[in-house]
Amino acid sequence: MNLVLGFDTSNYTTSAAVFCPDTNRVWHAKQLLPVKPGEKGVRQSDAVFHHTQQLPPLLEQVLREAAEGTGLSRTDLSRSVTAIGVSSRPRRVEGSYMPCFTVGLTQAKALGALLDVPVCEFSHQEGHIAAALYSAGRLDLMGQEFLAFHVSGGTTESLRVAPGPDCPVEASLMGTSTDLKAGQAVDRTGILLGLDFPCGPALEELALRSERTFRIRPSAEGLDCSLSGVENQCQKMLAEGEAPEDIALFCLKSVGAALEHMADALIAACPGRHLLFSGGVMSNQILRGDLEPRYDCSFASPEFSADNAAGVAVLAARKTKEG
Repeated sequence: MNLVLGFDTSNYTTSAAVFCPDTNRVWHAKQLLPVKPGEKGVRQSDAVFHHTQQLPPLLEQVLREAAEGTGLSRTDLSRSVTAIGVSSRPRRVEGSYMPCFTVGLTQAKALGALLDVPVCEFSHQEGHIAAALYSAGRLDLMGQEFLAFHVSGGTTESLRVAPGPDCPVEASLMGTSTDLKAGQAVDRTGILLGLDFPCGPALEELALRSERTFRIRPSAEGLDCSLSGVENQCQKMLAEGEAPEDIALFCLKSVGAALEHMADALIAACPGRHLLFSGGVMSNQILRGDLEPRYDCSFASPEFSADNAAGVAVLAARKTKEG
């Protein structure tokens, strides 16, 4: 039995995974980085510290679950590891770097040296795409060209994806939000309404209580969009006494309208290709309910939409299989 480890230490979540390509099964464990009430994120120095503390027990948990799932002893399980995948940077572009990813990379290299197995470095974005493909049952798209969205706290991008020399799902940027990112709009609106960071699930729950209908014209041009006006409008609605659930729904519908514009422009530029939605924001069921009927598309399940190490484990298995 072949097993592949995965590590992802992003700006939001510590994650470890084990992937068995023989059975197509994943075991993964993750833990959000702690954020103080009222704050909008974590400083990189704090993220590095928390990842260092959180990664060892998560690895222990996922190895225990994989041993139980495969029936292997811990010794045999360790001997079955054939590769390690790790997120080493946010995106596969020049200058893309965040200190938090060095924690997972250091762990991967140390284990790779101990186990004498290859360590395959990917971007955090590529991990998201691969996790979405795995979750959606579309691993068949690896090796083909397709379209994708990566929508998260730090990224709102439309992408053209194709196999490359270093990764089966290398992404080329097509469109982006030119200012505020979708996850930032969601989190800032949530904090405005008194929710805890990260605010996505709580904002969705709040929005589901609204009975309002909104007709929204997104601020967008070409393949790009702008989301800074969403935050400004939500602040105005709150000052005017609008109900929190209506503000929450307006925020999500505004993000959805921007994504629809970007998707339409992307498909017009690259027709006839399947569209994949990935990233933590795309776990939102309101957004999925609006977007899914419009396109030939796939979505990750919620647990594989948010930051996770499963994607880089799947990619490492694919890359080592291909030599």
